[in-house]
Amino acid sequence: MKRGKQARRSVPASPSASAEHVQTSPWERSVRPLLERRGPLLACCLALIGALRIAVTWQTFAAIGDESAHLAAGMEYLSKHVYNYDRQHAPLACVMGALGPYLAGARPQGYPGFMQEGLAIVNSQGHPELTLTLARLGVLPFFLLGCFVVYAWAAQYFGAAVAVIATGLFTLLPPVLAHAGVACTDMALAACLGAAFLALIQWAEKPTWQRTVLLGAAVAAAVLSRFTAMGYLGCAAVLAIAGYWLARRGPVGSLVTRTHAARFAVAALVTAFLVWAGYLFSFGRPPGWSVPVPAPEFFDGLSIGLEHAKLGHPAYLLGQYSLKGWWYYFPVALAVKTPLGFLIPALAGVWLCVRRWREPACYLPLAFAAGILFPAITSNVNIGLRLILPVYIALSITAALAADRWARGKWSGVIVAALFLLLAAAGAAAHPDYFPYFNELAGSEPDRILVDSDYDWGQDTKRLAQRLRELGATSVSFFGVGASDKDYDLLRVFPGLPALRTINPLQPAEGYTAVSPTFWRTTQYGLYYKYPNIKPWWERLQPREKVGTLLLYYIPPGSLRRTQ
Repeated sequence: MKRGKQARRSVPASPSASAEHVQTSPWERSVRPLLERRGPLLACCLALIGALRIAVTWQTFAAIGDESAHLAAGMEYLSKHVYNYDRQHAPLACVMGALGPYLAGARPQGYPGFMQEGLAIVNSQGHPELTLTLARLGVLPFFLLGCFVVYAWAAQYFGAAVAVIATGLFTLLPPVLAHAGVACTDMALAACLGAAFLALIQWAEKPTWQRTVLLGAAVAAAVLSRFTAMGYLGCAAVLAIAGYWLARRGPVGSLVTRTHAARFAVAALVTAFLVWAGYLFSFGRPPGWSVPVPAPEFFDGLSIGLEHAKLGHPAYLLGQYSLKGWWYYFPVALAVKTPLGFLIPALAGVWLCVRRWREPACYLPLAFAAGILFPAITSNVNIGLRLILPVYIALSITAALAADRWARGKWSGVIVAALFLLLAAAGAAAHPDYFPYFNELAGSEPDRILVDSDYDWGQDTKRLAQRLRELGATSVSFFGVGASDKDYDLLRVFPGLPALRTINPLQPAEGYTAVSPTFWRTTQYGLYYKYPNIKPWWERLQPREKVGTLLLYYIPPGSLRRTQ
């Protein structure tokens, strides 16, 4: 592969731009030199502004279901030095989320289920908002790492100016801000996978011992963030090698020297050792195995994840229900969940990279993005754009590349400014509700397109509790994301819901009923679309109001008896 400095000199210049145009362009004359001189400082400022926007959301939302599970698993890891609660998810993000509450004195509460255990930990010290804030604080380093990866990657191949633009774009994306604001594994996957791929391409260019160890550590962090990182990174690496071969038309062996092979083996050993260390050097038999192995929790979690992928998950897309998903799920999610002010330059940058695919600077972002999308579109688990969140690292770079090129022209520079203002305005208008953000393509009823973690992930339970207190409600029928009949007593403590009744989709209940769009669209609260002629009762009624993403219905006492 070309060294970064060579690629950086060749890529940004537009082949159609004359020397006179480049010299007289306001972008080249004033803005670009400023970004080049102050690149690291400006990127740090942008990342800190994004972090502040994330921090403001921490006390707005209740604990979502996945946060409870991850907090329980991480607390068990820190307190008992075992990892049994949530083996389907790798431990890194779970431990980071539990670290703050653990240092503040929180400890396991002994509930058998991880959802109940997580909620109990949040309630255990009498200040649930603080405990939840400390858990979410543990994810913020991954957001900052993601910003660093975007900047470092773009700066190496395109220069500091493009890197600053890419970093700013990354920090303005509502999906990134949303998932960086909760104690889950998605931001960890995005940041660590990006770091692992960047370490891989830098190591391929020059496999020093320092880069060999760094590669092993970065891959270990990616694996420990989420198991899907192995498939994504492997596919991206294969596509990068294919791009190298197509661009050079030479044997792949010219890339893999004897030095590369030996040091790659060392990097693999470093990865294996650190993954084992991440599981506290445990040793034993995974369920169903006849021989003991290092880190049995890793192999058990991997098998659970593979079984989950095989069986599928209840999902909803464009009015359809499925357990196996759709190949076009993630393309549709990207199309409607990404601000148009970002999506347009990102696709233009992809096209620019396709046209110049023989340059490593251009085919590497394509390989990374495709390495995520190709496995994802074949998956049976379609439960949110968060599963491919790392793709925004590559798209931020391609969008910045297109913006840098467009800004050279007089009128195209105005268009770039307008797109950036559109992007910034979209995020500002959505704040702090980044989860249910949809762009203009989604129309007025985005929950008819996507739900789950793209819309209603249980984040509005705290708002629901507050609204019900204002209405003087003493009870509510509710079963939403992160809630089950086993959680009812815990949810009355925080977020402070009144007495809860389980929703019956066939029989309306007098009083208040809060309907979760996710449970409505994906499972019909237990009907699972098995009875096409029977619809949940609330489909015939207009809700009293919306509380965040939740639909609140009210049936006056005695009205049902009068209609019978």
